[in-house]
Formats: sequence, structure tokens, C-alpha cells
Amino acid sequence: MLLPMSPTDSMFLIGESRDHPMHVGGLALFAPPEAADARDVRSMLDAALTRGEVAPLLRQRARRSVTSLGQWGWETDTDVDLDHHVRHDALPAPGGMAELMTLVARLHATALDRGRPLWEMHLIEGLADNRFAVYMKIHHALADGVSAMKLLRSALSSNPDASGMPAPWEPLVRERPALRLVPEPPASHLGLLELPAGALRATRGVVGEVAGMLPAIVGTVDRARRRRGGSLTLAAPKSRLNVPIGGARRFAARSWPLERLRMVAKCADVTINDVVLAMCSGALRTYLGEVGALPDDPLIAMVPVSLHSEQRESKGGNKIGVLMCNLATHLGDPAGRLDAVSAHMREGKETMRAKSSAQLLAMSALGAAPLALGMFGMGGPIRPPNVMISNLPGPPEPLYWNGARLSALYPLSIPVDGQALNITCTSTDDEIAFGLTGCRRALPPLEPMLDHLDDELGALEQSVGLRSVGTAIRTIAYPAHSDPQRSARDMKEDHA
Repeated sequence: MLLPMSPTDSMFLIGESRDHPMHVGGLALFAPPEAADARDVRSMLDAALTRGEVAPLLRQRARRSVTSLGQWGWETDTDVDLDHHVRHDALPAPGGMAELMTLVARLHATALDRGRPLWEMHLIEGLADNRFAVYMKIHHALADGVSAMKLLRSALSSNPDASGMPAPWEPLVRERPALRLVPEPPASHLGLLELPAGALRATRGVVGEVAGMLPAIVGTVDRARRRRGGSLTLAAPKSRLNVPIGGARRFAARSWPLERLRMVAKCADVTINDVVLAMCSGALRTYLGEVGALPDDPLIAMVPVSLHSEQRESKGGNKIGVLMCNLATHLGDPAGRLDAVSAHMREGKETMRAKSSAQLLAMSALGAAPLALGMFGMGGPIRPPNVMISNLPGPPEPLYWNGARLSALYPLSIPVDGQALNITCTSTDDEIAFGLTGCRRALPPLEPMLDHLDDELGALEQSVGLRSVGTAIRTIAYPAHSDPQRSARDMKEDHA
């Protein structure tokens, strides 16, 4: 049976092409448990392959037919070929991070097979320090970044002694609460007595949403005209980031102790997400300035904001709003850039308060329209925002898979026509990782930008009176971890 797909989800399928794959990904590094090595971990994963079990979300296959009037929907695949979806790769031992990033960039550039469920997982061996890596990609039509993070969390445990855990693609163990990551059944599955009441509730909801939609959209356009924070921008400058892209990818990633960003945020009375945006602002200013491509006007970032309810169980699909943030890249002072970023994000959040999810989605769709037109090969009178910057808070405690400790988690995302660079951050185990995904043809190497991010964090520390502790790269050495209970409290801070 074909379950309907939301228009937002289907957009990622309609806008996809060979040179424009629409999947998100994650690169996880694991340290095997004591007295074990990567071969032991591979043996456990190979055993899971022979069981042939696949989680419900990862059985969903995108399909359209005459009966669906050509619209995309989800069909459950009853015979998933795990030998296709789960693959083994190896680096020449001892592999370093540069070789790993190059391999992952190549894997991320390849589109998923639409004739199968839209995901792949690569088990990568040959890393130094006896570690192994897992790279997974999943189509954006199937899950947004928040859903993907929850899917990852469900496959891991905070107990280092837990054993018998399922592989990441398998259903969750019985003792753990299941995530509802499959679309809701259509209305025709309701009982006959429930249909009239359900239809009446839906009608009332639609009338109320329509009544409030026009003022919300008019207000969004008015704020953009006055260059105020919100879901739409009319002020994005022309830049090297906003060009047509090819299919090859660049990927660079590094992580820092979250405590450094937290202390800057506390001293400056801003959010951690403001610090992330200010780091990106300074890094982009230097990165583009070095090649003589920094616009005179400030760059504008599109900042996704999750609309998933914390009170409800997570589902697949996309529930994302967007804010536009002036990155103040025309300012030379790091403190001035942080103040400007924080002010614009505060203004944007004010516009979101007291708005319904439907209104927020409508406002966000208006702001994303120039980028969406680029995805479909159509230009428009309004330039899209220059760069997308996402921040996905993750679990604060150390995580394990059958005793193997998660030592790093790096996100990969989607560059598109008109937006050749995507910066996504995620945090886990009191570390925050920056993943930079870009078009190889449009942009110079991204590795220097990692150093610029580090320099900017140090400059922000000095600007608020903190002593810079210098670079802290979590790519080779195992990280030093702080108190997970304190981190759990602090991670509740607004990241968006």
C-alpha cells in the first residue's frame, strides 16, 4: 500500500538530479572496547547482516504510480537487500583523517538508488589507533537532520557494558522505546464513526490557519524589506558561494569542546548557536577574503529551525522552519559580529513566537523559495541566502555500541545550485563538530576554513575576557570528557 508523502518531503525527490543528490549523512568514529579490535566489531556487524532484520523506517521505498496520480508516496519494501545497503570499505592502514575525509566526500557525492529504500551504510576499516568508522547517508525526503539524530541515538547506549545491541539498521531492542519514524496512516484508516468528527476538526483548523496566513506572510515580507530578522531576506549579496554546482564534493570536519563555546555564550549573554554563527561568520570572512571574493555587503545565512515537538514522539520526514541571519561579515571586530548575529537571531525568533506550525512553514517556504527555484533549475529576481548553517544538538553523554565508544560524529549535508557550501554542526559527548560540505568545482579546499573557525573561537574568547585555550582537535586523540550530568543540564539551552 502506498502511503502519501508530504509536499515538503517530495520536494527533495523532485529537485534531485545526478549532480544534485538530496541526502544527508553522518560520519561516526568508534573506538573498539578493551581487548578487541576493528575486526571484532566487523564480525558483530557481519552477524547482524545474516539476521536480515531492518528497521521500519529503512524499509520505506519512494514510489509513484497512476493510482497516486503521479504523486510520490511511501511503500514498505518487504525484501531489503542488505548486501546492497551495507558495504565494507578500507583505507590503507594506518589511515589518517585526510584519507577518510576524501573517501567520505566521494561516497557522499553519489546519489542513492531510487529503486530501493533510500539509505546506505559504509563500514570503514584501516584507521589509525585501531578505530573504525561508519558513514551513513539517508535521503532528506525520508528524514531531516533532527530525525536522523534521533535515529542514531536510538541505536546506541550510554551503558559501556551493554551487549547484544542491534546493528544501526536493525529494529530497536524490545526494552527501548520505539521511535515512530513511519508516516501516519491516511485518514481512510479511521473508523467510520471517527470520520465526521475528524473532518470537522480538520475543517476548523484549516479555516483558522488560512485566516492567520496572509498577515504572517505580509509581515515576513515587510520585515525583509526593512532588513529585519525573519524567514525572508532581500539583501543577500552576490558571492562566490552562490553559483551553479557540479556533482563532486569536498568535505572537511573538526570538533571542539562544547565548554569553550558555552563559556563565550555565558560571558556575552548569547546562545551557543549565536557563537556557532559568529564562528562561521569570521571563518567565512577570512576564507573568502584570502581569495579576494569577500562581498562588501554582509553575507546572509539561512538557519534551519526544528519544528518537531519535544512533547511528541519523533517521526520521519521534514518539519523545518528557517530564519535568515545577517552574519555581519563586513565588520572586522569579532565581538561586533557576535553582537550583530545575536541581535538578528533574537529578532527572527520574535517573529516565530505565537505563530502556528503551518504559519511558520508558510513563512519559511517563502524565504526558501529562491533556493528552491535554483534546485529546479529556475532563476528568480531574488538571490538566495549565501550559505546554510545548521546546528543539531545531540546527546551530552558518552555513547557506545556493544562496548565500542563513539569518539566523534561529523555531519554531512546538501549543497545545491545557488548555495555551494553547507555548514552543519552537531554535538555529542560534550563536543561540537563542524561538518563543511561543498561543491568541489565551485570552491577551493575547505580544510583552511577549519583553522579559521579555530582562530575565530579564540578571538571570541579574548573579546569576552576569556583566555584562549588554543586549538582542540578531536580527530586523532580520544577526547577528554567532562561531567555528563552537568552537560545534560546545559544542553537544554536554546541552540536555534
